[in-house]
Amino acid sequence: MWAQLLDALWALPLEKRIFAAVLLFSWTVYLWETFLAQRQRRVYRTTTHVPKELGQIMDSETFEKSRLYQLDKSTFSFWSGLYSEAEGTIILLFGGIPYLWNFSGVFCRRAGFGPEYEITQSLMFLFLATLFSALTGLPWSLYNTFVIEEKHGFNQQTLGFFAKDALKKFIVTQCILLPVTSLLLYIIKIGGDYFFIYAWLFTLVVSLVLVTIYADYIAPLFDKFIPLPEGTLKEEIEVMAKNIDFPLTKVYVVEGSKRSSHSNAYFYGFFKNKRIVLFDTLLEDYSILNKDHQEETSIEPQNIGEGENPETKAKVRTKKQGCKNEEVLAVLGHELGHWKLGHTVKNIVISQVLSFCLTVLSRRFEFQADAFAKKLGKAKDLYSALIKLNKDNLGFPVSDWLFSMWHYSHPPLLERLQALQDSKQD
Repeated sequence: MWAQLLDALWALPLEKRIFAAVLLFSWTVYLWETFLAQRQRRVYRTTTHVPKELGQIMDSETFEKSRLYQLDKSTFSFWSGLYSEAEGTIILLFGGIPYLWNFSGVFCRRAGFGPEYEITQSLMFLFLATLFSALTGLPWSLYNTFVIEEKHGFNQQTLGFFAKDALKKFIVTQCILLPVTSLLLYIIKIGGDYFFIYAWLFTLVVSLVLVTIYADYIAPLFDKFIPLPEGTLKEEIEVMAKNIDFPLTKVYVVEGSKRSSHSNAYFYGFFKNKRIVLFDTLLEDYSILNKDHQEETSIEPQNIGEGENPETKAKVRTKKQGCKNEEVLAVLGHELGHWKLGHTVKNIVISQVLSFCLTVLSRRFEFQADAFAKKLGKAKDLYSALIKLNKDNLGFPVSDWLFSMWHYSHPPLLERLQALQDSKQD
């Protein structure tokens, strides 16, 4: 069948051959990833009891909640993916891209920009394309947030907060995307025979700049960042950073709980100006989701309820969330391992080549960072922290091997726990 299809494709005129090849490639990738997703979905459906290896670290209630959450996410992913692929195919078949390009040209000419202003027309095309994408993706985003995430206890947003957040994201994206694109198009226009080298260098520089400024100037537009209050946790973080020569300058807590109860931690910055960011949902002692009241709260006890919009009010959850200080330090030990072992720079370099190799290497880096945390004496606390984070985020600990290899940049929980088990401290 494939041979006949390729023969028929080769018999077409060149432009139709390219068009058909694009469609064929797109649907081949989609069907491959759908096949992998169905393998993983079969794991969610059939693995109804806690595996023997996890019997001591995961209770059956949490396991079942995680299984049902992942099943719902899998169903949503199937339908949203099918819609996305069908939408792209329809746009290509009915000439949606040329139509939008011509419409952009008409709009620009009416505004006084002639055909010689192709960069202006390109920017109008890009604006309209991203606007279309945002509008068609909005129902899916609403359903994911207010049905799936709400059903499983993760959503902390109101509809008003969601709307303002989506509008703000679109505006910020345009403020970055349009100027960068205009410069890139100008470089291509004047670059001559070696324009691709200059364009690649430009995109690399832009990527590095965005990584540098994101946490300081972009992320605060969406979430509140405050310095981690003085105390034992901050002191121990500073000591751990000093012991491995990590040039830490500040430690922040971000109020991720007004958006979702999922937890995270990361560091950013170049050279001698590194900063650590902890989600409040990661910290057992700071998470407002652990407060037993309905009032609006802040991470800083002395500022409870001051100056906040009611739409950011967090919903009360009954379960205890987050990690103890020792476990937070173990998680940071893992993250600092990525820095000490040079994984961040390696990822930037490799990301310029191809994504699958990056996924494979990223999994290796995760094991190496876990091993680094072991050397810091954090194996026992990292072991328990991984279990808690998996529980808080309803991560499912069982994965189809092929789905995991293709999609997961982080190894499955069970593999990481087994790697830590031998040297876990008593």
